[in-house]
Amino acid sequence: MTNIPANLKYTKEHEWALVEGDTVTIGITDFAQSALGDIVFLEVPEVGSEVKTGTTFGVVESIKSVSDLYAPVTGEVIASNSDVEGSPEKINSDAYGSWLIKVKIKDTADLNNLLTSAQYQEFCNTSH
Repeated sequence: MTNIPANLKYTKEHEWALVEGDTVTIGITDFAQSALGDIVFLEVPEVGSEVKTGTTFGVVESIKSVSDLYAPVTGEVIASNSDVEGSPEKINSDAYGSWLIKVKIKDTADLNNLLTSAQYQEFCNTSH
């Protein structure tokens, strides 16, 4: 059983989003890190960069594959987690504690397109 915290929102690309006012903290889900296997490389945008909903904002590489990361919202990157970027294997041990970037959201309507934990669980159960 995959860990899917109820306080987060999710994308079908397996990113999670923690919404706090107009700031959205973004990471990859436990399901994603499990499917990827041992994560060996991570690339995320610099602070000040713009990200756009549904477009690539970074790359995560594991011993199995390379996967693009997709922005769940549009906005400006206000923080990036250099600790996790320097030690990407932390995502494998704590997917929800190892956030990637924080975005100041441009339009809160973007949040309407995200999945609840129950919807994401259902998606994970039916997407294999």
